[in-house]
Amino acid sequence: MTTAAKSFASEFRAGFIDMAPMLLAYAPVAMLWGASAAGKGFSVLEAFLMSALVYAGASQFVAIDMWREPLPIVLMIVTIFIVNLRHMLYAASISRSMGEIKPSLHPFLIYVLTDEAWAIAERRALKGPLSLGYYVGVAVPLWPTWFIFSAIGAFVGKDLGDPVVIGLDFAFAAMFISILMGFWKGPRTGAVIAVSGAVAALAKYFIAGGWYILLGGLAGVAAAAALHSEDEK
Repeated sequence: MTTAAKSFASEFRAGFIDMAPMLLAYAPVAMLWGASAAGKGFSVLEAFLMSALVYAGASQFVAIDMWREPLPIVLMIVTIFIVNLRHMLYAASISRSMGEIKPSLHPFLIYVLTDEAWAIAERRALKGPLSLGYYVGVAVPLWPTWFIFSAIGAFVGKDLGDPVVIGLDFAFAAMFISILMGFWKGPRTGAVIAVSGAVAALAKYFIAGGWYILLGGLAGVAAAAALHSEDEK
């Protein structure tokens, strides 16, 4: 094995180890979506293909929630577009640390960029540039986990039971909160989180659609910029 291959394997292993706990949380959430899709009339194959090709957990839940006859196609497209605008912030943030990765690979790598993959990769980026091996180890394993367990959820269907009873409806939020704590640097971090959460909650209450996701993120960015100091490491 060449030095480059050894380096890739080592970095992949490090990324996979960092992501491994998230895989355990990803599986039941994917099953929940699959069961929800089955309840809307999706076959196992349709649920599998949607998760494999669309691969956007939050947007898929939004789509299933809006899935009815007649299908509100335009409203669904606009709403999902708004929900996914947060990925512009993710991509802009993480691209600063991808200088060692060939630009030609960036479009493919961004395809597998999820909330969880971004958070873990961004946390690693605080220590230095991201390597291809580490990013692949973090982001890629989530993809098959999502579509495989979506299909299992669709197959199990109603036998999965009420997700609210066992807390699966909060799994996404709990999973991301646990990652977020890895960025904690003291009161400033708390202030940014508080501002972002408050704006998102107000937007959710007063503005229809998925704008609260984008507005909460932008508020957090603004708060971080306002509180930033030149001597901050």
